[in-house]
Amino acid sequence: MTSFSDLSLDPRVLQAVSESGYATPTPIQQQAIPSALEGRDVLGIAQTGTGKTAAFVLPMITHLSKGRARARMPRSLVLCPTRELAAQVAEQFEKYSAHVKLSMALLIGGVSFKDQDKLIDRGVDVLIATPGRLLDHFERGKLMLTGVQIMVVDEADRMLDMGFIPDIERIFKLVPFTRQTLFFSATMAPEITRITQEFLHNPVRVEVARQATTSETIDQFVCRHKPARKDSGASEKRELLRRLIRAEGEGLTNGIVFCNRKVDVDVVAKSLKKHGFDAAALHGDLDQSVRTRILNSFRDGELKLLIASDVAARGLDIPNVSHIFNFDVPIHSEDYVHRIGRTGRAGRSGKSITLCLPHEAKYLDKIEELVKKTIPPMESPLARPETAAAEATASEPPEPAEEPREASRSNRSGPQRPEKRARTTAPAAEGRAAPEQRRGRGRGGRSEPATPGMGDHVPAFLMRELRVASEPEGETAEAAPAETPRPASRRGARTKAEPVPATPSAA
Repeated sequence: MTSFSDLSLDPRVLQAVSESGYATPTPIQQQAIPSALEGRDVLGIAQTGTGKTAAFVLPMITHLSKGRARARMPRSLVLCPTRELAAQVAEQFEKYSAHVKLSMALLIGGVSFKDQDKLIDRGVDVLIATPGRLLDHFERGKLMLTGVQIMVVDEADRMLDMGFIPDIERIFKLVPFTRQTLFFSATMAPEITRITQEFLHNPVRVEVARQATTSETIDQFVCRHKPARKDSGASEKRELLRRLIRAEGEGLTNGIVFCNRKVDVDVVAKSLKKHGFDAAALHGDLDQSVRTRILNSFRDGELKLLIASDVAARGLDIPNVSHIFNFDVPIHSEDYVHRIGRTGRAGRSGKSITLCLPHEAKYLDKIEELVKKTIPPMESPLARPETAAAEATASEPPEPAEEPREASRSNRSGPQRPEKRARTTAPAAEGRAAPEQRRGRGRGGRSEPATPGMGDHVPAFLMRELRVASEPEGETAEAAPAETPRPASRRGARTKAEPVPATPSAA
């Protein structure tokens, strides 16, 4: 088969395909569409970016072109793991059904229940939904699944990763036993195999590529880097990413940077924007309207760098993505296949670069074991000679401080130099307590070392002179001298010496 006209599709569907600019079906479409048109269950296994969406949308439109939907009873059901993938399937359905009068409803989170209920009440031919929102409508009594004729499960392995398998099993039990099931996945985990054996009836297995293989049109590289210090690994990794992006130059038209955690998505996006890059964050905690706006701006070429979690790794068909950067090595090996599959789509060329720190090497080994190939290494921009020399200079121990400064520091707890001792004891000779004594006098009157942190500075109120009461008139020279005034207390209170009363002999 060399064209879509050989696949027995509805002429109106063929017209829409031709208007979309496609003439030759992909291998997955060539093998899956004829079996789907025959009404058989299909188990499709193919790497991402091979046209799986059209492989089930085109035969589904052909089947549904005859008949009419009833209120609250959709005729077909498409389950997707994420809102973005569900919205993309809805776009594909609208494009290929342009000449066929079919109704469609999109049930995803972040959208008003009331608006979705209105669409369901009018009756829909195609219901595209995420598992959670679909069950919410069913439990509210707004939806009946007994009229489903065709059921599609897209990106089944992603459903497994996101914990949707119990929901999928429940939905399978709500739809009629006589339905036709089209089951598509990029990988086949044991749990996925169990579901297909339980709910699919003698399916036609369509496998156009070895499981978990990557496209040959993608140039893959890994950039290893060992941080200078353990606590600087995160900042050096962000600097490494910025240098890699700059090194790509004009060849980088747009790119997606994948992180393992949502918090890292925000940190990396803020770091890139701070350094002048055109970047925005996309993850599951954002409002649906914000996520849609960011995706549309990236798809339209208004945004150059999209920083995303794995919410954007599955099924998103964004044309002409030139680069994929794995800021974090994926913990699950299968995620690597889906991440880099965002580039090199529909026969285009692409490039992926994975940043790997020493503690991530174990995940990289599992990825290479999965894809059955060694990912070529590339030189780290932070390890170039000029950079290495700068890092070596920065890591040299500091020069010793000047001798007088060191001596001044030691004076706080050790012997003083002669000139220092003379300077600090001079105030005591003038009737004022020395700063060292004032700062170092303890509660019991003992002399203690000066309080650390004060240095040579003495507050002005401690340097004020103490006034001694003058002798009363008529006193003789034989009167006993007044007591020597005690130094000022630590609190700076003034003390006055009281005159000693004259002896009886003097009187």
